[in-house]
Amino acid sequence: MAKRKKLPKLGLLYLDYVLRFFDRSNFKGWPDKIEQVVYHWGNDKDRFIEEVKRKKIDILIGNIPATAYETFREIAKELPHVRFVPSLETQFANKSKENVTLFCEKHNLSHPKTKIFYNKEKGYKYLEECEYPIIVKRSYGPSNYGGYYVHKVKSKEEAKKLFDEKKYMPMYIQECIPLRADIRVMLIGHKPACAFWRVAGEDMEITNTSQGGYMTYDGVPMGALELAVEASKAAKAEYWACDIAEYDGKYYILECATAFAAFPYFRDWIGQYLMWDFSNGYFKKPHIPLYSWEELGKINSSLLRTMRHIEFSKYIPSADGAYYLNDKDGKWDIELTEESKPEDIPDNSHLLENIKDEADLPDVVKDEAKRGEKKHSTLDNNEMSLESVTLTELMTLHGMEEEIAVEVIKYIQSHDMKSIDELLEVEGIDKQTLKVWAEDLHSKADVNRASVKVLSKIKAIGKKLAEKIVEFREKHGPFETLEDMLKIKGLGKKKLDKIRNHIAIK
Repeated sequence: MAKRKKLPKLGLLYLDYVLRFFDRSNFKGWPDKIEQVVYHWGNDKDRFIEEVKRKKIDILIGNIPATAYETFREIAKELPHVRFVPSLETQFANKSKENVTLFCEKHNLSHPKTKIFYNKEKGYKYLEECEYPIIVKRSYGPSNYGGYYVHKVKSKEEAKKLFDEKKYMPMYIQECIPLRADIRVMLIGHKPACAFWRVAGEDMEITNTSQGGYMTYDGVPMGALELAVEASKAAKAEYWACDIAEYDGKYYILECATAFAAFPYFRDWIGQYLMWDFSNGYFKKPHIPLYSWEELGKINSSLLRTMRHIEFSKYIPSADGAYYLNDKDGKWDIELTEESKPEDIPDNSHLLENIKDEADLPDVVKDEAKRGEKKHSTLDNNEMSLESVTLTELMTLHGMEEEIAVEVIKYIQSHDMKSIDELLEVEGIDKQTLKVWAEDLHSKADVNRASVKVLSKIKAIGKKLAEKIVEFREKHGPFETLEDMLKIKGLGKKKLDKIRNHIAIK
């Protein structure tokens, strides 16, 4: 290790109700205190700026959610001597699907043909003329919804009905590239550090692991890696992820962002890279072997999710093909990023110039702060209970990551849970996050509010009894105590004792 030099003051950027990507443990070995700064939703800009100044933070590390993006652009202007990692320019693509398209267009990156309309008349006219099938996505909001807001549409009638019901604005319409799998590539310092196929399950039209698909690490093509590297360099990203489609020998960017689900060991790797970046030689440049994911992919997934501190020593090329693949011409070496500039942000004025009515703007554009106050997200008109929650429902919880959602479902299915607090045993969930989720993810079904569908998913109740419960309360009014349920014909004391742990009156 090089002689100790003065190191910059690091701060970790957190936001209420948002899962934390980094913590201090990801920067193992950093010799100085790492500060934490929390932005609270609402009118917190001035206080936040003063706290960063008071703590004399030089580098602020953390992803910014879509609903706070414009606020943090203003904050960054007030803190010109603070380096944001990733930069606000780099995080442009995090904000919306629209921004992903604008980013790809600005840098001439291969992506599916995409049309974006803020003018409804023009959008509906395009639905009359375009070729089907198409892909329709909700543009704004958190990206990790498990495919719930991504739709494959097969006709103009279906498309019009979808937009009439969902009222997505802008109208984000993409050509449908035939595929049963896409490729997730995650990069650190512009080098692919993990990549895998996401394969659709049987009878699935969306390649998403939270809805029945699966992952495989084998045979990721070089063309996908090259396109991901090109995008990472264009974004000037310290860390980056792309979802890439392959069809007929060509590759297309579907999504890209700095906000993505990552194994604990991957976050540690990013920490190693950032410490090298920040320390001016105090920490050595890390090495991550290309295609290491094929070997890591052989490890049991539940074990892999809890592994930490996987590190690699200085690279020594072997005599086989790995020498040429990894390092011979430096093509795949980890690099420092270029400095971001305000002009790196693509212009979207051409999309907004034809807006006739402010109502055509999405909520996140009209009133970002108000939207940020909303602390959680739920599926429209659905109730969730811990006993019966699905992966798709879990993915709508604010800040939920796909990897964690999968682990939550596994935990629920393998434990006779009596409290939502038991989910703290799942890697990556903390008390603050769980408190927010608890508002939507009830540990017990409320017998005065739960629908037949929700109650019937509880194994101890079933559909027949669920119908009786709902029918009784609609006829006689809400239950005041659980014992009042004994008035339901066919529900005796033994049955009530059996279902008591799964129901409540709230």
